[in-house]
Amino acid sequence: MSTLYRKSHLLGTKLKNIRRLNKLTLEDLSERCSQQSPKNAPSVSYLSMIENGKRLPSEEVLKQIAVVFQKDSSWFMDENLDIGLPESEVKTKKNKSLPLEPRFLYSKELLEGAIPELLDQSGISGRQFAQLLIRSYQEANYNRFPDIEKVADEVGQNLFPLKISDIKKLYKANGLKIKWFKQNRVTTSTPQMENKMLLRSFYESPSEVYINESLKKDKQRLKYDLTAHLGHKILHQGDGLRSIISSGSSTFDVHDGQENVSSSHDVLMAWHDFESSFFAGALLCPRKPFRSYLIKKEHDMLVAAKDLELSPAHVMRRVTAVSNYIHWHYFEAYQPGYLSAVYRGNGITLPFGNMSMATNPCPNWAVFSLLNQSYVHNPQSQISILKDGEQTYLYCCYSIRRKDLAGNLKLYSLGIDLVPALKNQGVDPSEIIKDLESSCQKNGGETEINNSIKSSIKKIGNILRIHWIRDSLENTAKIICPKSPLCPRDNKCKPAQKDYNFNEMEELRENILLLKKAKLI
Repeated sequence: MSTLYRKSHLLGTKLKNIRRLNKLTLEDLSERCSQQSPKNAPSVSYLSMIENGKRLPSEEVLKQIAVVFQKDSSWFMDENLDIGLPESEVKTKKNKSLPLEPRFLYSKELLEGAIPELLDQSGISGRQFAQLLIRSYQEANYNRFPDIEKVADEVGQNLFPLKISDIKKLYKANGLKIKWFKQNRVTTSTPQMENKMLLRSFYESPSEVYINESLKKDKQRLKYDLTAHLGHKILHQGDGLRSIISSGSSTFDVHDGQENVSSSHDVLMAWHDFESSFFAGALLCPRKPFRSYLIKKEHDMLVAAKDLELSPAHVMRRVTAVSNYIHWHYFEAYQPGYLSAVYRGNGITLPFGNMSMATNPCPNWAVFSLLNQSYVHNPQSQISILKDGEQTYLYCCYSIRRKDLAGNLKLYSLGIDLVPALKNQGVDPSEIIKDLESSCQKNGGETEINNSIKSSIKKIGNILRIHWIRDSLENTAKIICPKSPLCPRDNKCKPAQKDYNFNEMEELRENILLLKKAKLI
């Protein structure tokens, strides 16, 4: 009996440790097992008893658990309690920061005086600066905002998927009215390219939401616009302090004659935009049911977009907020090299300076190499070895090209840092990175992935239930760097440098409101 007790105690301890290391709840583990065998999957209470040494699992249940964590069943029965690598080594690289010393120079009073002058000299608007601060706050919290999630759950009652008819009921309940308007694409030209712009929607305080009739044929984007404006009404009482939603122009574009002075109005606008957008994601993709859906579909973004009638961009952004794995990045770009949305919860080094036009990016980043190709087989996944000074990192990304509502070609790229996941499995990622980098240098900067490395990374894809990690193993791994002048390849690569400017949408908004006053809409 004592031998049986010891065996059950050790097994339970190992199971609890590896489950927690992979950030899974008992409910998550039960659901994963259920996907393999719905009839014989262990319940939450039964798993709890196993972890507490009160039960020994049957051979079939133990096999299900082993498959979830990509281990042999015998691994749970041995007496080695070492799981993965020490916690101190698992932490991902954080974004570069500036030590605020001496402290008195960074006082509130001095910053309030210095920031407007700094922005005026750097060419960054007050709104841009506020958005950069919000992005930093978002990344520091790994895109977790439980207060907004709670409000969205209360409003939507965790209904999933949410239909447009459901959203309209919420509009009625919250006193919102939808006004439809017509506005065709506006094209702005430069010697190098054309940019088509479309005003999609905007909020007119206190309770009117103006929607472009073009969205009637695009349920995916219509859902997002409607729920983002609903979020503004619920979270901010519809005070009107939020930006218009458009296609083809970026909130990071800097325009001639723009006043680069930061104000509380700028900060409020930027913060309201962020909270409204996050609310839309939480309402349309409630955390628990959406996370279960992702596991079931192995994070297939195109399937999710089709099933849920949501844009791939919306689905990708939401993944970073609900996944048990926290080491994600997300890039959104449009030709020739503008990045209009960025999230880097895994600390990935940015390939540009002030989040506008990437003037000298590494051309081997998927977000740039795929964006401007004449033909791309969608979607694509890539293993990348990122060289940043003396540090080397390992990432996998999944990229989709698609036209926005205005007709501009955009690229959406979702990626993860593989290093923490490898460490969670007790695998030393430094050897994998060293082998891949050496092979890449011998082959002009990219290489086929050998079977040993494939086996280790494939297990990560199976544990995280992300099919495109496994898909990436069939493509070549590439060396990338933050900026092309710092190219670490033996054969240097130099991208073409371009720069373009786009126009604004505010005048279109004013014209539509004038039509309303004239009772033409």
